[in-house]
Amino acid sequence: MNDTDRPVIRGVIVDARGLNCPLPVIRLAAAAKGAPAHAILTVLSTDPAARYDVAAWARLRGHEVLAIGQDGEEMTITVRIGELPPVTGIS
Repeated sequence: MNDTDRPVIRGVIVDARGLNCPLPVIRLAAAAKGAPAHAILTVLSTDPAARYDVAAWARLRGHEVLAIGQDGEEMTITVRIGELPPVTGIS
């Protein structure tokens, strides 16, 4: 994956343009909360930190960043929602 990749926008669009850290990730997390496994979510952002923040959020939660595109100041970050691991140790 690199900046020249042009992501295919499918599924849910999270418009976080004009918002700074941590709001793009907060908006993405809210959209992902009810999304089924393998859903595709795309974040539109003008915050340069979103590239790193979204990638870290995805990695920590078992999701996958499919593509990051840049067109001027606007960034498009496409994420596939992963499957949640089963809950264990609860009786």
